[in-house]
Amino acid sequence: MPRLLRSLLGTLAVAVLAGPTLSLVGAGQLEAQTVVDPPSVILKGVPFSLTIAGADEASPPTAWTVSDVSGRALASGTVAAFEESIAADLVIRESASLPLRLTLGGAPQEISPTLVSGWFSLAPPLLAILLALLFREVVTALVAGVWLGALAVAGFNPIQGTWRLMDTFVVPAVADGDHASIIVFSMLLGGMVGIVSRNGGTMGIVEALAPLASSRRRGKLATWAAGLAIFFDDYANTLIVGNTMRPITDRLRISREKLAYLVDSTAAPVAALVPVSTWVGYEISLIGDGIGIAQAQNPATTGLAAELASTSPFAIFIHTIPYLFYPLLALSFVFLTSFMDRDWGPMAAAERRAASGGGLFRPGAQLPMDTSSEEMEAKPGVEHRWWNAAVPVLTVVLVVLLGLYTSGVSAVGSDASLMDIFGEADPFATLLWGSLAGCLMAFGLSVGQRILTMTETIEAWLGGIRAMMIAMIILTLAWSLGAVTEALGTASFLAQLLEGSVPLQLLPWLVFMTGAAMAFATGTSWGTMAILIPLVIPLTVSLGGAAGLDSATHYSILLGSISSVLAGAIFGDHCSPISDTTVLSSTASACDHVDHVRTQLPYALLVAVVSMGLGDIGTAYGLPNWAALGGGIALLWAFLHFRGERAQGEASPA
Repeated sequence: MPRLLRSLLGTLAVAVLAGPTLSLVGAGQLEAQTVVDPPSVILKGVPFSLTIAGADEASPPTAWTVSDVSGRALASGTVAAFEESIAADLVIRESASLPLRLTLGGAPQEISPTLVSGWFSLAPPLLAILLALLFREVVTALVAGVWLGALAVAGFNPIQGTWRLMDTFVVPAVADGDHASIIVFSMLLGGMVGIVSRNGGTMGIVEALAPLASSRRRGKLATWAAGLAIFFDDYANTLIVGNTMRPITDRLRISREKLAYLVDSTAAPVAALVPVSTWVGYEISLIGDGIGIAQAQNPATTGLAAELASTSPFAIFIHTIPYLFYPLLALSFVFLTSFMDRDWGPMAAAERRAASGGGLFRPGAQLPMDTSSEEMEAKPGVEHRWWNAAVPVLTVVLVVLLGLYTSGVSAVGSDASLMDIFGEADPFATLLWGSLAGCLMAFGLSVGQRILTMTETIEAWLGGIRAMMIAMIILTLAWSLGAVTEALGTASFLAQLLEGSVPLQLLPWLVFMTGAAMAFATGTSWGTMAILIPLVIPLTVSLGGAAGLDSATHYSILLGSISSVLAGAIFGDHCSPISDTTVLSSTASACDHVDHVRTQLPYALLVAVVSMGLGDIGTAYGLPNWAALGGGIALLWAFLHFRGERAQGEASPA
């Protein structure tokens, strides 16, 4: 398994390890082929590649040689294309080999990257996570992690590392188009919340739902149900549910930590399970890539490799849903903790504090969203009308859904299936459309009913945006740290830790653990899936064929392995303080970010242990899926029943 994994990893490591090296110079701008943006950091023993650009696509083949500082050739060949990666399996194991010299057509070029241990690639995210948990201050912790990575990029020059922190990581994180869309969407939604808070709509929702959400149990169940309803995108789910339900849960004295958990543990699991969501197209494309690699490496006419040729990636995705044990059990555990009204560990302490009147959040907590300012309260004397909040929120949901459909249709045509349409939609553009439409609707309702003047409405909108600023700083730093892990090759190094020989039946468990480690260290579930799925599918097909498994057992293990990538990525994402969805959950719930991570972590770990034991391992050895899921839910219920506790001091309407 290690040799096969390394051979697959060698072709993919560059995207993780040397992302900045892939930019190219336009045709006609260079008189000779040259290396473009060589990697600034390489890891000992981890493959990397170089990218060249030339003046003419029709130029004749050019010989190239990579040699070490002593002149010893490490790799050689010819390249003819205008854009081509060379030396894809180049490996450096000692600093004495540096600097490298690349000779292209007789013209030498020196390459002087920083060589670090693979374990160092884990240092920046681990430093940020450790400092955040120790000191409960996330901004400084994230800055420290990004700076440590920038230090390596700058050749361990502390002054240059400080400059690289800003120009290489922070600014590009903001300038990224998708990231900018999320920032603008979040701030627009914050502005809408500011308007509906000021015009009395938020209090109107609270008062209208008071007869229904009359207890803590009902309030938590309502939040869980709202999380299931916003199934089409995890970002929209997090921000809409958190901002909408927060006034209701505050009234019922449900802690901000519990609200953040309810929001975070329904968003990604729901989006990953429902075939009509912004996740599905991405997952299916990765499965298709993995199948293509598996068929190229296993050109058999019988067995699983042959069966995959006649099975669509979408069908495989549908078949993996019953194997997504962590997302399924995470949703079940959210329901159980809400229905049973029981908690344990740090969450139980937070719920006792809130229920007894000790505060919705910990004294001294650093809230990423300020909801206590006068700008976020209803204007004195206005009537509390629930529709002034409900109509803008519904506008956001409807416009996003309509936008997903129309943008998907423009990409694949109206004859495509609904799944294909949503899979090819542009989620970032549609989120912007929805948040802007919600702002305009809230603006029109406030001014049209003469609840607020034009000036008061704009001030309320700006107040809502200002309340989001701390969260946007945290989110930008989290993205910057993700870019650091990409530059250092953290995920690539973790993939190599699949080292060792284990029984094939344990492969889903091993994949789950690896995906969880990647997502925890890098803060991205999508990046984890992009690396692992094209590796895991051909690996499982090859190992199963060598073991002589029958097709049914082999296919079951393949489904378990694919689903374990997604499940492990979501689990690691839930546990990681540098995950964007974790940051947004804290933001929408106005909960101290470190407190959210600290209280959610035991719940995520418990669900993960159950899902691995009964799900990944149990089904690989023949346990039926329904028995694994049913047994997992029963175990979680028993744990809450015997170890959980109810918070005292049931809230009455305030």
